[in-house]
Amino acid sequence: MSCNRRSGPCLWSFSADQNIKRESGRKVQTGNINAAKTIADVIRTCLGPRAMMKMLLDPMGGIVMTNDGNAILREIQVQHPAAKSMIEISRTQDEEVGDGTTSVIILAGEMLSVAEQFLEQQMHPTVIISAYRQALEDMLETLKEISTPVDTSDRSMMLKIVHSAINTKALSRWSELACSIALDAVRTVELDDNGRKEIDIKKYAKVEKVPGGIIEDSCVLRGVMVNKDVTHPRMRRMIKDPRIVLLDCSLEYKKGESQTDIEISKEEDFARILQMEEEYIQQICEDIIRLKPDLVFTEKGISDLAQHYLMKANITAIRRVRKTDNNRIARACGARIASRTDELREEDVGTGAGLFEVKKIGDEYFTFVTECKDPKACTILLRGASKEILAEVERNLQDAMQVCRNVLLDPLLLLGGGAVEMAVSKRLMERSRALTGIEQWPYRAVAQALEVIPRTLIQNCGASTIRVLTSLRAKHTQDNGVCWGVDGETGCLSDMSVLGIWEPLAVKAQTYKTAVETAILLLRIDDIVSGHKKKDKDGQMGGQGAE
Repeated sequence: MSCNRRSGPCLWSFSADQNIKRESGRKVQTGNINAAKTIADVIRTCLGPRAMMKMLLDPMGGIVMTNDGNAILREIQVQHPAAKSMIEISRTQDEEVGDGTTSVIILAGEMLSVAEQFLEQQMHPTVIISAYRQALEDMLETLKEISTPVDTSDRSMMLKIVHSAINTKALSRWSELACSIALDAVRTVELDDNGRKEIDIKKYAKVEKVPGGIIEDSCVLRGVMVNKDVTHPRMRRMIKDPRIVLLDCSLEYKKGESQTDIEISKEEDFARILQMEEEYIQQICEDIIRLKPDLVFTEKGISDLAQHYLMKANITAIRRVRKTDNNRIARACGARIASRTDELREEDVGTGAGLFEVKKIGDEYFTFVTECKDPKACTILLRGASKEILAEVERNLQDAMQVCRNVLLDPLLLLGGGAVEMAVSKRLMERSRALTGIEQWPYRAVAQALEVIPRTLIQNCGASTIRVLTSLRAKHTQDNGVCWGVDGETGCLSDMSVLGIWEPLAVKAQTYKTAVETAILLLRIDDIVSGHKKKDKDGQMGGQGAE
């Protein structure tokens, strides 16, 4: 396939046997916009408290039930490059702020679909892009203006914020429980390091899912839970105020890295070798026993002989603990992980925990190190009827914890329920009047695109879209109408500050940035070249010449 462009030499010339498909110009832009719209339509029903769930079967035959935008798109397989980049943005949103994955897709889809009419009127994409850029700056500025600071130590206010995040999820029935779980977990792992706040949910707030029981049984442990049992049946399974030693070395005789051959000439030598092994293990155990701990956790194995020595000293040992779990236990009880037994000091012993016990839940044994004095790590124990439900509950809790984290790091709030979108949209409309030239139209289109969020909320409740939206616009033209939004439960207009529906500024700002920048990115594209290799008759991939 070859082409003859008027400008200069031909850059696109491909041999026919490579079977290359090429689209350019208007066709590509329309294709991209349609792809983005399609993805947005898939997700559209997942916004708001009346959100529907999606049930997906993955290739392995597992089931995913969720209404989390990111989780749905992760499971969908798409071919179109523009659709792929839409899926990427929901992942970015999830990693960055943890919430707003659904709204970012819907907004980006809408931003592109309002640009379509300008492309049809032969307006150049760069003009649209510069208008979008300008609009984005003004949007972020407006968000900062209308945001309200929040006192993070006010528990009831924090619970309201988390409640708004959970309300749109499957967890909303247990929202009281879920809100306090999320808030407690984030508060626990919060660290103030010389004025620098660090909240690492991923490392130190572990979610343990145990099928069985009911969701109401879920709780945040003031400490850590590990899916392990004691190594020797006669060791103690319950210890009050334990002294804890954490190791990451094995309590076994060291074997050679590669194959080691020992030649023995006398029989006594063999006895001597065995004796040396025993002495080595005895030495290690004595190093540990010297500190009089009650509990030993190690990341590696413990030999039978070592178990025997430890048991005689009335020490409970637990082996092959994951490194991450070990770190969590260290943060919870104030112990230090030692790499060698002979280097153990008194200050390495953790005394912060109030209770150690091994419980049997279902078929498995779980080790609990709880009632810590000032834990900086915690475990969230989730119970529920089935694996699918637990997976969904975990995703919802992650979102809730991220929202908590965002507020603690950046304590500024905005109203939810589409109130912010309407306020920003109104502000953009006012600003567009000051613009001259052709750019004011795409700029205005951005203002219209923002209305997609309240519109979708109304649609998902089954209320009359046009009537409610028109009255919402009317409300926002009044002086103190900024607080008015759509009540996602009923589809009526209500004052969001009264309902207590708040969102963190970080989430909203990230949503707008990501959505507008994706729209800009996809509008920039005017050529897609895709090379497909044809399959042979046998179904194998052919080379270049394969027809």
